[in-house]
Amino acid sequence: MSVSRVVFALDFASLAEARSAAIAVRDAVGMLKVGLELFVEAGPAAMALGKETGLPIFLDLKLHDIPETVERAVARASALGADWLTVHASGGPAMLRRAVARAQEAGGRLQIAAVTVLTSLDGDDLRAVGVAADPATQVGRLARLAWEQGVRAFVCSPHEVALLRSALGSEATLLTPGVRAAAEAKPDDQKRTMSAGDAIRAGASWVVVGRPIRDAPDRARAARQIADEVAAARGDR
Repeated sequence: MSVSRVVFALDFASLAEARSAAIAVRDAVGMLKVGLELFVEAGPAAMALGKETGLPIFLDLKLHDIPETVERAVARASALGADWLTVHASGGPAMLRRAVARAQEAGGRLQIAAVTVLTSLDGDDLRAVGVAADPATQVGRLARLAWEQGVRAFVCSPHEVALLRSALGSEATLLTPGVRAAAEAKPDDQKRTMSAGDAIRAGASWVVVGRPIRDAPDRARAARQIADEVAAARGDR
């Protein structure tokens, strides 16, 4: 049986809620994402959910700071047992290069994933912060920058995943948030969304899903529905 390519975002205010949800969906997902809300609340204790469920942990802290600070944070994330860690590609070449190097020095288990353009942003938002390029152009620019520094995993919206797959090839791991089940149209505060199956067909390696599972009446069923959609798109069944 192939590994599920669904990452479940544990966007909960308490560790108890996160644990309950993780246990409920663990048979349908392939990885758990610990983001800012849960990590600020529970800290390193949240990382134990990986061992409890037998799933890898995607530590989504989106680090963006001076190279020294990020390098030291990468070392701590590795020591905590994270399998993936996000940094902002816009942090620049030195920050990215040192993050990758530190992850490799820690034994190679930890993978650095560069965040390109957040799924909550569109062209108007980019222009408001001084970026004249449209989202797709900016995603491509940041991904190439990160690639040159040794990054091989990228977070992008489903709308740019085909672009990056074409530009970077099969070696790149592409993780796409902003994903919904095919029957779910509600975008929440994410502006560049797509169904899970379409994201996989466009070239995504993993789909990151939060609210469509978290807010479902039956979380296990919702997770299985998305996992089945992803498996069908990958040709796993």
